Amino acid sequence: MSAGPLAEAMQRIARDMDSAFDGLLPVPTDARARLVEAMRYATIGGGKRIRPLLLIATSEIYGVDHTSAIYAAVAIESIHAYSLIHDDLPCMDNDAMRHGKPTVHKAFDEATAVLAGDALHAFAFELLADQATSGDPFTRAELVRTLGNASGLSGMAGGQMMDIVAESESFDLPTITRLQQLKTGALLGAAVEMGAILGRVGPEGRTQLRGYARDIGLAFQIADDLLDHDGDESAAGKALRKDAAAGKQTFVSLLGPDRAREQARMLVDQAISHLAGHGAEANLLRAVARFIVERNH
Repeated sequence: MSAGPLAEAMQRIARDMDSAFDGLLPVPTDARARLVEAMRYATIGGGKRIRPLLLIATSEIYGVDHTSAIYAAVAIESIHAYSLIHDDLPCMDNDAMRHGKPTVHKAFDEATAVLAGDALHAFAFELLADQATSGDPFTRAELVRTLGNASGLSGMAGGQMMDIVAESESFDLPTITRLQQLKTGALLGAAVEMGAILGRVGPEGRTQLRGYARDIGLAFQIADDLLDHDGDESAAGKALRKDAAAGKQTFVSLLGPDRAREQARMLVDQAISHLAGHGAEANLLRAVARFIVERNH
């Protein structure tokens, strides 16, 4: 698949996501308005929408209803958005810019940012439990379990805790790999898995998709580390080179930039090989894998 179809898919999904968040998060006419405005600020516009793209691309392989896929995609993007709001707070990474605009706690205030993250976390599971996502209660329950597992102790939150500890301890390559599999890879993997769950694919039928998701998750983080090492802040829309300043070990610091690039390319090739059992219907997933190491932000 050429860059054209991938770019078109990304634009389409970005429009669909903005429209869905706009419709699902109307601003109330009471004292909660500021909270919802902060939630909308964090979710409408900006971002690559990689997780919704992965979920929807996977769901389309299995002919899932588009509305169902959009609801599930909004749920996983809500979790991603909440994590960014909280990561940017002064008590965590203390970032002032995200997606080329002030972070939520800068645009609003810290208390509103904390509540906006909390509310988006709850909103995600509210959506997955909605019949609009799936008429099958067992499918809804599996979606909730999958996203919950990828978001908490065994996923993103656990990885973030390891990342905080990494500022004061030296981690070797296996530990850094584990950290990133939790912090970044778990949610990317959940996106692929949730698309397959909506398609009624049983656990045993998701093995190759899991392999694909695991490999692109690591490739994604290596690409992020490379961007942090030598990327352009104006293109990234956020502060760079913070890991080195904090003394954190990364794939780039442990492998060097050349070996890290080589490893990322190998992981992408390996990810694509996991899709060998699929035909042209999986071309979008193949294109996403290649985009992950070619992006500049």
